[in-house]
Amino acid sequence: MTATLVGSVVALWRYPVKSMPGEAVAWASIHHRGLLGDRAYALLDRTTGHIASAKYPRKWGKLFECRAAFSEPPQLGQPLPPVLITLPDGTVISSAEPEVDRLLSEVVGREVALVREAPPAATREADRTPILEPAAEKIIRTEALAVAAPAGTFFDYAPLHLLTTATLNRFQKLYPAGRFEVQRFRPNLLISPPAGEQGFIENGWLGYHLAVGREVQLEAIDPCPRCVVTTLPQGDLPHDPDILRTVTRHNAVASVTVAPGVVFPAVAGIYAGVVQGGLVHCGDSVWLR
Repeated sequence: MTATLVGSVVALWRYPVKSMPGEAVAWASIHHRGLLGDRAYALLDRTTGHIASAKYPRKWGKLFECRAAFSEPPQLGQPLPPVLITLPDGTVISSAEPEVDRLLSEVVGREVALVREAPPAATREADRTPILEPAAEKIIRTEALAVAAPAGTFFDYAPLHLLTTATLNRFQKLYPAGRFEVQRFRPNLLISPPAGEQGFIENGWLGYHLAVGREVQLEAIDPCPRCVVTTLPQGDLPHDPDILRTVTRHNAVASVTVAPGVVFPAVAGIYAGVVQGGLVHCGDSVWLR
């Protein structure tokens, strides 16, 4: 089988609690549910039954002011270690604390529970107001979770998200005043292509398999459509709607796998499914098969 070197892994990211900023790691295990520990927890809205998502920032924007990291690296075949959540005021709480639900409810201003398993037919709310129409009325939709991921998971769509530095650099050139930093786009694998490769190169990987390092085999299944989350402030990154406007104006991609022919109007990166799991490290080569 022919294989082409398409880059190397320059960063790995895990997000232990859905819609909270996560943690960069040097290595991780990948299995059928994605990167081990990724989106292991989420907040369940006790009133509506929806899973909390920063895609509806008016309701859940406070999640981006928290930060989640495991107390120690998760290991395959072992119970997940507790997650340490840093609240906006700097207080650190553990997922194992009896008071965790009460403390998180106080932060977000709604009654929530920190849960490990998504309910059947899990849903979230998302702000789908057209970014290029600033005067448009707010459009809030209820959407299914984990359409292309194992049941019981909290992924927006698929278990892995891949993004290249070439895509970030291309957007940066299109909108020099913006800050197209990886944290805005929340990938699991950030991949740097061979020297000289430019543009939205991962779009060309759709429908193919990727080998990462010595063990991991992935299938590139769909473009990753972007939303209001990319515009939200976090850390020293400011609120910037022009981030999403730039993506919308310059990168529309048609699906070739899960939703053939469907065009996603604002894309940065791709979704992937897991064909074979294993260990992945920063520095691992990525091959297109």
